[in-house]
Amino acid sequence: MVSGEELPKPFKVTVRKEEVVAPLLPIQEHWLPMSNLDLLLPPLDFGLFFCYKKPVSGAQPGEVEEPADVDRGTTTSVVGVLKKAMAQALVPYYAFAGEVVQNNIGEPELRCNNRGVDFVEAFAEVDLEELNFYNPDESVEGKFVPKKKRGVLAVQATELKCGGVVVGCSFDHRVSDAYSANMFLVSWAESARSKTLSHLPSFRRSILNPRRPGLIDPAFQDMYVAVTALPPPPPENPSPAAADHLISRIYYVKADQLNRLQTLASSDDTKRTKLESFSAFLWKLVAKCSPAADAEKPCRMGIVVDGRKWLSEGGHKAMDSYFGNVLSIPFTGKKVGDLVEEPLNRVAGEVHECLELAVTKEHFLGLIDWVEALRPVPGMTRIYSYRREDGPSFVVSSGQRFPVSHVDFGWGKPFFGSYHFPWGGECGYVMPMPSPAGNGDWVVYMHLFEWQLEVIEKEASHVFKPLTFDYLIKYD
Repeated sequence: MVSGEELPKPFKVTVRKEEVVAPLLPIQEHWLPMSNLDLLLPPLDFGLFFCYKKPVSGAQPGEVEEPADVDRGTTTSVVGVLKKAMAQALVPYYAFAGEVVQNNIGEPELRCNNRGVDFVEAFAEVDLEELNFYNPDESVEGKFVPKKKRGVLAVQATELKCGGVVVGCSFDHRVSDAYSANMFLVSWAESARSKTLSHLPSFRRSILNPRRPGLIDPAFQDMYVAVTALPPPPPENPSPAAADHLISRIYYVKADQLNRLQTLASSDDTKRTKLESFSAFLWKLVAKCSPAADAEKPCRMGIVVDGRKWLSEGGHKAMDSYFGNVLSIPFTGKKVGDLVEEPLNRVAGEVHECLELAVTKEHFLGLIDWVEALRPVPGMTRIYSYRREDGPSFVVSSGQRFPVSHVDFGWGKPFFGSYHFPWGGECGYVMPMPSPAGNGDWVVYMHLFEWQLEVIEKEASHVFKPLTFDYLIKYD
C-alpha cells in the first residue's frame, strides 16, 4: 500500500441498460485507411471520466442556458440528453461509429459502417464525496470507465447515490489521440446545448502521406522499433519480483510548487517550461526510487509530442482540425546514479534537448517515411518495450489542453475530470492536467510501480498531494 493511503470504501455498480447509439444521419459505408502515424499504435484503449454534481433545476447566473427539453432534476433525462447529443455529434465524427478491422495485408483499417457507440447506463451505490479520487484503481477502474468490447468508442453514464453523474469513455487509440478525443468531447457537449460546433474534424489522410522518395534520419532506429525485433514476452509464471505491476494514483500539485520547480530548473540565461521542469524533477525522483545496485542502469524518460503545430508550418491549417494520431515520443536515458547527483537545471537541459529532437516538421515527415519503409510490419515506440530489468522507464504526456471546463452538457461544468490510462507493460505513464480550480494548480495522473510511488510520496510530499474531495470542493 502506498504510504498514507486510506482504504477506499467499497461500492457496487449496477448496469441498468446497454444499447448502441448510432449516428442521427448515417453516412454511406466506406473504408478509411489508417495514417502511418496511426499504424504506430498497438491495439490499445485510453479512458477518461467526468464527474458532475447532481443536476438542479433552474440555470444559475452566468451559466449557459440549457436545452428546453432537459429536466435537470432527473438522471433519466440527463442520460437522454447525452444519447441524443451523441447521435448528433457522431454525424461529423463518424469514425467513432465504425470499427477497426484488418485489411488484406494484415494492417488495421477503419470501417465506417454506422455501427454506433456502445452506451451503458449504470447506478453506483456511492456519493460523489465518497469517491477516492486518489486511488482510481479502486474507485474508477472497472466501475466508471467501460471496457470497450466492440467498435471504436464505448461510453458509460453512471448515476451516483447523491444524484450526481459520472460519464466515462474508452477510445481506441489506433483511431484517436487525445487531441481528437478532446475535439469530440467538446462537440458532444455543444450538441447537447444546441450550439454550433466550434470544431469539425478533418479526415484528410493525404496530409500525412509519405514522401517519394522518403528521407529517414538514422536516429529513428533508436526511438522506434519493428515489433518483429522485440524480445519474446516474459514467462507466464514470473518470479515474485517480476510479478510486481504498475498502479494508478492521482495527485494535485500547487501552482507555487510548479513555479518553484521552474525557477530551480532554469538558469540566468535560459528559462525552462513548466513541463520540462516538472519532467526533469520526476525523472530524478524515479531514478532515486531505484536500488543502489541499479546505479549503473539507465533510467529512461520520454515525452509525448503532438505534431500538429509543426506540420502546420507553411500554412497547413487543416492540421488544426485533423482527426487521428499525430504523436511522437522522443526519449532519453541516463544512468540512475548520475541522475540522482545532477542538479535539476542540468537535468532540465537534457529534457529540453530530448524534446528538440521531435519539435520540427522534418521529424514528423521522417517518422511517416520510417513507418512506410517498414510496412506491413508494424512499428512502435521503443521506450514502451523496455522491461523493469532494463532499468526504470516512464513517459510524460501533457494534458494541459484537457477541456474539462468545456464538457458542459447543459447542467454545469464537471466537478472533476481526468484521463485514466493504465496501459499495461512495465513502462510508466504520467499525465499532468490543469486543475479544475483554474488557479494554475495541476492534477497529475500517475501510473508507476507501487514501490516507486512510495518513494516519490516520501521524498516529494511537498509537491505531490493526494487528490481529495476536500481539495476539489474548496475551489468548486
